[in-house]
Amino acid sequence: MSYRIEPQRPLTAEFRRIAGLQIDRIMDDLAAARTLPEIKLHDCRKQLKKLRGLLRLLRAANEKLLDAENARYRDMARSLAGGREATALIETVGRLAREFPKEGKGLAGLRKALHLRRARLLHEAAGLDAEIAAALESCRQGREVLATLCLPDDSEHAGDLLAGGALKTMRRTARALVAASDRGQEDIFHELRKGVKSHWIHLLLLHDFWPRPIRPRRKAVEELGERLGELQDIFVLRGILREEGAKLASREEISLARRLLKRSEKRLRKRCLHEAERLFDNGPPRKAARRLAKNYREEARPDV
Repeated sequence: MSYRIEPQRPLTAEFRRIAGLQIDRIMDDLAAARTLPEIKLHDCRKQLKKLRGLLRLLRAANEKLLDAENARYRDMARSLAGGREATALIETVGRLAREFPKEGKGLAGLRKALHLRRARLLHEAAGLDAEIAAALESCRQGREVLATLCLPDDSEHAGDLLAGGALKTMRRTARALVAASDRGQEDIFHELRKGVKSHWIHLLLLHDFWPRPIRPRRKAVEELGERLGELQDIFVLRGILREEGAKLASREEISLARRLLKRSEKRLRKRCLHEAERLFDNGPPRKAARRLAKNYREEARPDV
C-alpha cells in the first residue's frame, strides 16, 4: 500500500488508510523489537515520524484532536529513543574517524566504551518490555481515535487543507533557517531539522500533485535532513561527553573527541545552511501551495 495521498479518493478515506498503514507498521516493528531491539526500534521511530508528518499536514482540520495524537506518538518515540541515540553516538565517532583519519585513530577506546554503553541500554529487558507493551496499547487506542476524524472530501476544501498544511511547514522551516543563519544555537538547528524532515514527509504524501519537478527536490531535502541529523548527533555526543566523559575514556581521548567534533560541526553547519538556503530561500512558498491545491482539484474525482 502506498504512502501517498490519492486525489481521486475521498480525503477522509485516504487519511484513514495511510494512518492505519503506519500504525500497522509501527506495531509490527514494536513486536519485532523484543528480539531485535537495535534494528526494529530504529525502524519504528522512522514510521512514527511519517505518521506524525501526516497529522501535522492535516492539523488545521481538527487542531485539538490532532495535537493530542501528535503528542501521543511524540512521547512514544521519546520512550523508545535510548537505543537509537546510543547507536547514533557510535556512528558519530565512526564519521569522525573517517573525516579525520589520522587523528581519528585515537578514538578507538571511546568507540568501544560507547558500544558497551549501548549494550547496557538495549538489554535492560524489563524496562524495554514494559515500554513496548505500553506503546502497543497506545497504538491501539490511537487507531480508534484517528478513525473518528472526518476531513473535507470535496476537492475545493480538501485541496486548501493540504496546501495550507504544506505551506505552514515550509514557512516554519524558512523561519528556522533565518534564525539558524543569524544565531545558530543548537536548538534552532534542531528546529530547522524538524522542519526539513516534515517537508520531506509532505513531499512523499503529496507526490501525485506536488508542482513538478518533485524528485530532485525530494532527494535534496532528504539529503539535507540526513546532514542536519549528523549535526544533531554531534550536539548530543558533546553533551554525553560533558556528562559521562570521565566514565567513557581517558581525559586525552575526550579532549581529542571534542576538538574533532568542533571541526566537523563547523563544516556541517556551513554546508547545511548553504543547502537549506537553496531549498527554502528561493521565493515565496505560497505560489507552490496555490499550484498544489490547483493540481489536487484537477486530479480529484468530480464532486458528487
